[in-house]
Amino acid sequence: MFNPVDPKVSFPEMEEKILAFWKERDIFRKSIAIREGAEEYVFYDGPPFATGLPHFGHFVPGTIKDIIPRYQTMRGRKVDRRFGWDCHGLPVEYEMEKELGISGKKAIEDYGIAKFNESCRSIVLRYTKEWRSIVTRLGRWVDFDNDYKTMEPEYMESIWWVVHRLWEKELLYEGYYILPYCPRCSTVLSNHELNLGGYKDVHDPSLTVKFKVRDEADTYFLAWTTTPWTLPSNLALTLGPDVEYVKIRDGVENYILAKDRLAAYYRDPQEYEVLKSFKGSELTGISYEPLFPYFKDLAAAGAFKTFNGDYVTTEDGTGIVHTAPGFGEDDYNTLKDTGIPVVCPVESECKFTEEVPDYAGLFVKDADKAIIQRLKDEGKLVKRDSYLHSYPHCWRCSSPLIYRAISSWFVDIGKIKKSMLAANAKISWVPSHVKEGRFGNWLENARDWAISRNRYWGNPIPIWKCDSCTEKVCIGSREVLKEKSGIFLEDLHKHYADEVTFPCSCGGTMRRIPEVLDCWFESGAMPYAQNHYPFENKEHFEAHFPADFISEGLDQTRGWFYTLTILAAALFDSPAFNTCVVNGLVLAEDGKKMSKSARNYTDPVKVLNNFGADALRLFLMNSSVVKAEDLKYSDEGVREVLKSIIIPLWNAYSFFITYARIDNFDPSPLPENPENPLDRWIMSEAERMTQEVIAWMDGCDLQKAIAPMVEFIDLLNNWYIRRSRRRFWKSGNDEDKAGAYRTLYRVLMRLVTIAAPVIPFITEEIYLNLRDETMPESIHL
Repeated sequence: MFNPVDPKVSFPEMEEKILAFWKERDIFRKSIAIREGAEEYVFYDGPPFATGLPHFGHFVPGTIKDIIPRYQTMRGRKVDRRFGWDCHGLPVEYEMEKELGISGKKAIEDYGIAKFNESCRSIVLRYTKEWRSIVTRLGRWVDFDNDYKTMEPEYMESIWWVVHRLWEKELLYEGYYILPYCPRCSTVLSNHELNLGGYKDVHDPSLTVKFKVRDEADTYFLAWTTTPWTLPSNLALTLGPDVEYVKIRDGVENYILAKDRLAAYYRDPQEYEVLKSFKGSELTGISYEPLFPYFKDLAAAGAFKTFNGDYVTTEDGTGIVHTAPGFGEDDYNTLKDTGIPVVCPVESECKFTEEVPDYAGLFVKDADKAIIQRLKDEGKLVKRDSYLHSYPHCWRCSSPLIYRAISSWFVDIGKIKKSMLAANAKISWVPSHVKEGRFGNWLENARDWAISRNRYWGNPIPIWKCDSCTEKVCIGSREVLKEKSGIFLEDLHKHYADEVTFPCSCGGTMRRIPEVLDCWFESGAMPYAQNHYPFENKEHFEAHFPADFISEGLDQTRGWFYTLTILAAALFDSPAFNTCVVNGLVLAEDGKKMSKSARNYTDPVKVLNNFGADALRLFLMNSSVVKAEDLKYSDEGVREVLKSIIIPLWNAYSFFITYARIDNFDPSPLPENPENPLDRWIMSEAERMTQEVIAWMDGCDLQKAIAPMVEFIDLLNNWYIRRSRRRFWKSGNDEDKAGAYRTLYRVLMRLVTIAAPVIPFITEEIYLNLRDETMPESIHL
């Protein structure tokens, strides 16, 4: 009845054979089709970019996103699993720029926006075949044939509907703020994107500069900065209202600085004489001479005076902050509503404009050296140091960011924050601390979301402005645009949408604003857009929202989880998902970030080919990485899983088959009340394992769900089989021997059924040999 078992099986080869079986028999599709009409379990899959290959960072959530749907399917539910692709955004543009040998916005525009966008389209799905191959080899069942793509017209049109609904709810506005900005990419980043690129320790020049007090001989304010390039845009100095300042004499000059900072500038108090003490609140409204001449005329508007700000401390510098409202949020807020204009003399690639003629055309940071030398030559430089600090970098190209004043379109988070917090309260997070911790804290402090990007390959913001008056119109569908313009767009991308104009009631022409949407907006809208909602599939969407389950890495608490939550709260006053499993980072064995250039980890495909997918899946899932903690990957760790779990399971199965073939064992009937206490004990343990696994799997706690399986494999091998061997070795076929066979058969079938979602290959292989003709053709059915 049973086929012989190779005790020295190659697990990777066995897995390839199972993959072929699944494909030939169409098992994945059948697992969904046979549950038509059953209760549904709804899963949303976040879209990756296909411009790079999958890596360990994709393997962890990918495995979680396979195990939970497999489990729910085996519990009788219908689980559709639709893959998706993030097709837009700077990662794609950046890749295309490298291929074309161009860099920056001007070079793209010279090349031609339409041609550039079509080039981006051509590479977006470059690695989809490789993704399909690797994801399938990992054992993940997901529908690649019915995938969604964020660049498809139907998907893009649903995004327009989302923008229009925000517009109708007065949650969308155009504002002028200080935002993180990438000079290389020439566009803003939203605050949640700051954490994606990470902060890196960098050395910047730190300067102490003297500002001459107007109408007071030889007296200067000492101010500190780590951004010399912003000094030409200085319009004010800011002091802490409760900070104690002193006016000191140093030689023939008088300096004003915080008393607590004197020791940072003078080793010996004998080097200076204190002339007077003040509170910062006493030092407001004092005029000083501009450091540079470029904006000196703004003195008439109230510039070049001292102000108070609660953010000023005495931890660094002089306790007096150089204030350039075009390049700092605190600076901007200090001078807000004072009538002093914001100056920001840089262009899209952060090179100085002709407003600063001495440095025009220079990238701002490249101007530091010349500015410092000029200050030194003019006798305005008091002290120069190097300052090591943590500084944000772009998540797309790793360039250091610049904070600058810029116009952008925002979602008003303040208006929907209560709804977002209420949505979070309904979500079950694994691990639970994410709810009130990393995600909850982020929501509490969330700022308005900058959703516009000054780029090209993306979904155009569907807002048209009149070129003659202030009229603005937000378009929510292609039909509405056709009604106004007579044109039905088959393709909604920028180089097509920008060509569409229509008359304004004033006689002017309505033209689309130039920005495209943040690609995080598109992924956050995937519950609606993947269904072309509300234009199609309205009932289907409403029956499948919110999702029962999603899963991604911890970084997505400020990425996809966040944008899903914003849009669901804004549109439906609801969470977008009910349960979220959050995984940590997979690091190299030395605890450092995995890096291709450093070659500090094994190629994941090689791991699959050497050890098999089951061993890798079990290594990853039976670790703290499924609890949002970091995991140091090592081949040795996977090898140990093979040795201590996978091979013992195979050995138990091999033991049974070897002796069952010798004795021509027929597994029926299965035991109900075995007489041997060992049989009763192992059956009881199998039942205990089953109940524990179900309880933990229902709560999506994979590590705790796997522990009883691992424990049972140990009990089966080292207790039950070891202490029952003589029962199988008997020459006769008495009832005790038959009971041992029936018991071992029963618990093996129970074990592989329970473990199938986690280690789908070896369990399928064992099941196919143990099953009889009355059973389903696959364990996963």
